[in-house]
Amino acid sequence: MHFSIPETEVRSGENGSTYVIKKEHGNNLVPAFPPKKIFTLTPNDVEQRREQLEKYMQAVRQDPMLGASEMFNSFLRKAQQETQQIPTEEVPLEIYLSNGQKVEVNILTSDQTEDVLEAVASKLDLPDELVGYFSLFLVREGVDGGLTFVRKLQEFELPYVSVTSLRSSEFHIILRKSYWDTAYDSDVMDNRVGLNLLYAQTVSDIDRGWILVNKDQHRQLKSLQEKGSKKEFIRLGQTLKYFGYIKFDPCVTDFPEKGCHVIVSAGNNELNFQVKLPNEQMKEGSFKVTRMRCWRVTSSQVPVVNGSSSPTPGPCSSAKCEVKLELAFEYLMSKDRLQWVTITSPQAIMMSICLQSMVDELMVKKSGGSIKKMLRKRHNGPLHRSESQQAVKSPPLLDSPDPNRDQIVKLSTKLSSVSLRGISASNSANDISGNDFHGNYAFEGIGDDDL
Repeated sequence: MHFSIPETEVRSGENGSTYVIKKEHGNNLVPAFPPKKIFTLTPNDVEQRREQLEKYMQAVRQDPMLGASEMFNSFLRKAQQETQQIPTEEVPLEIYLSNGQKVEVNILTSDQTEDVLEAVASKLDLPDELVGYFSLFLVREGVDGGLTFVRKLQEFELPYVSVTSLRSSEFHIILRKSYWDTAYDSDVMDNRVGLNLLYAQTVSDIDRGWILVNKDQHRQLKSLQEKGSKKEFIRLGQTLKYFGYIKFDPCVTDFPEKGCHVIVSAGNNELNFQVKLPNEQMKEGSFKVTRMRCWRVTSSQVPVVNGSSSPTPGPCSSAKCEVKLELAFEYLMSKDRLQWVTITSPQAIMMSICLQSMVDELMVKKSGGSIKKMLRKRHNGPLHRSESQQAVKSPPLLDSPDPNRDQIVKLSTKLSSVSLRGISASNSANDISGNDFHGNYAFEGIGDDDL
């Protein structure tokens, strides 16, 4: 679960004294609340306290008992309403589908994400057993039709408050599948409504260029579309590169060197990097989630100087500031060599949510649990890694991509490149070629050969 406190506000009390409050989220009793200071806070003190409160909220929400308590989640829901001064009342809310169609549902402003999701499912006639296969996402649509995923709406969020508080028609809520393993597409496609939703998403992702299609594949897809063969269209889509991935806006990374521009995509249990090096050379590769030891999201206040962010963080008082978000993960680059990789992006929280949901899905699959139950409950606990990590050989990092490379089949091909006790390289058909960087890492009893 992710909490962000992007702003602080200084107000005067009745006696003329000043105090600082959080704008978005609240607190709980455990762990110990960050101590207050007696004297007037300097800009640096304010920033430090903002960070402490943010970390405090993360710690509270990650505790299984506190995070799941109705008292805590009720507090969060009320905090959202009170912050935006929105009373509880019945209102219409438009939810977008991938094809641009709108579904209007009547809800209460105090309804949380699951309530709204169920209302949309009921309006669409989507069966209860398939509701958990989908989620609501807050997105921003650009003038060019581009779609930016801000975040997946969390269970404690009030969708109406989240979207209306932004006060911009660019933002809206979209319904999209919430799982990563394409094997679950079969469950969805067995239902007429589920099939239509998945088909609309596949068509949209292809139109946006998120899924790579060559001329021959384009002709095949067009033919299937004209015949109304939706299942066959989706099955062909499953064989295409980046099927089921979420593509993020261009951002910056420090890998392979600081200041590189990168386009990140999440899917297939990995973060895919398309990196533009300072010498204008393009490189491509992937970081497998099973090879990440841990990751973190950090935020900081960055002053805006002459319309652009200052590269050096500093105090924010009356000067204009913006929030800088970073996702950093520790990755096993090669045997016995871990390295931190950082992505600086306004979508860092969304990237982290994607990673966490991939881990959740892998853990459930490994334990033999029900994906349906997992998707319904949406566990968002902390990520745990074993103290002793397995060593794995890694392919070469960041080689130039081959434009003539065949598309990678991502469905029904079993990875077999790692075992927990016998670690060896593999020529599995689903391995990324040497033109990419990626690896396979075992964690908490999971290896890629188990997937």
